[in-house]
Amino acid sequence: KRKKTWKKKNEYCGHISLRFIAVLGLLWMFSQLSQLKIGKSAAYILRYQWLDYANDDESPEKVCNCSAILQGEKEALQQAKLLTISKDFQKSIQIPDEYYIDATQDCRKFQINRKYITFPLSKEEEDFPLAYSMVVHHKVQNFERLLRAIYAPQNIYCVHVDKKAPASVFAAIKAITSCFPNVFMVSEAVNVVYAGWTRVQADLNCMADLYNTSTTWKYFINLCGQDFPLKTNLEIVQALRSLKGGNSLESEEMPQGKKGRVTNRTGKTKDPAPFNLPILSGNAYIVVNRGYIRSVLEDEQIQALIEWAKDTYSPDEFLWATIQRMPGVPGSTWPNRKFDVTDMNAIARLVKWHWHEGSEGSLQAVYPECKGHHVRSICVYGAGDLQWLIEQHHLFANKFDADRDPIAVYCLEKYLRHKALTE
Repeated sequence: KRKKTWKKKNEYCGHISLRFIAVLGLLWMFSQLSQLKIGKSAAYILRYQWLDYANDDESPEKVCNCSAILQGEKEALQQAKLLTISKDFQKSIQIPDEYYIDATQDCRKFQINRKYITFPLSKEEEDFPLAYSMVVHHKVQNFERLLRAIYAPQNIYCVHVDKKAPASVFAAIKAITSCFPNVFMVSEAVNVVYAGWTRVQADLNCMADLYNTSTTWKYFINLCGQDFPLKTNLEIVQALRSLKGGNSLESEEMPQGKKGRVTNRTGKTKDPAPFNLPILSGNAYIVVNRGYIRSVLEDEQIQALIEWAKDTYSPDEFLWATIQRMPGVPGSTWPNRKFDVTDMNAIARLVKWHWHEGSEGSLQAVYPECKGHHVRSICVYGAGDLQWLIEQHHLFANKFDADRDPIAVYCLEKYLRHKALTE
């Protein structure tokens, strides 16, 4: 009996020893992986592969060779172009609004199936939360893919849906936002009118909500439903840190052709801007610190400027630019022309205007010709634009349309997700 008991004990101890050795072996393997040059990539495969956008997923776009497209290979681009104009493909990519309403009945399942990143990927990102305003008019698919691309649990997101949007759009977006504790619908929505004051008011309402909801975020970025990032969240954080408290947005001398915009729509001459503020030219997209937003919401001079701007044409194309040059606004610069910043030099947004495009080698062109199509003289990017886009320093680009060219969005999504997980 003693011999049998001893034998059993030895066998038991042997099993424990083998398990202990196996554990030690695994630990050694992980330590070796981390020391190899490819260790970072290998560790990523072991830890985060479930968050990557796999080639065997159910997306109709999976037939495209994104690596070749991002490298600008002509054959891959031609195949992508032919695919996007085929009726069967266009039919397969349409996602009804009702899909999102049904899919978000189980929020955890929705997050997992759509592969949202629900934990900070680095301490640097966790310690530098961002605030986003997202002004959406329609196209739920565009919005959801944008949200997924920029989502991080430490950030905060205010979503403004145009008051005149279809009921199904509002219901679908509300359902999506309800699945995330740091994403919320704006407290007061407005009817957004192109080139009118309400486009500014939509952002102002989100600014107030974001400012009052959280005290920890460092920078504010405003987006519309057809924007898409060109950088990962970590790259955005690093770019904003490098500003050292400054802001980044277009702000330059008002061109002669735009000066008429600061007269009201009836054609009557407006009084000069309050406090003789010089009116600068810019655009709707900004990257600004928390102090800038506090000034917009509380500063008496800025409140007077806002009231003065309400009856002007396209006030979003001068209001933020003018505030950026007001003395005392956190992160601002002097109004002197030497401090002018163009949209190409700012990091806020990359927009291709039709009249600035040109052939390769053209001395007059600002950027190469649009490979997608144009809406109101703005390029809606196609797959052929991606190689050029990812080389730019801007944080975001406008415009994308997942209904017209989903391959451009799909390949950019895959590129950014893989980069985020391997960083």
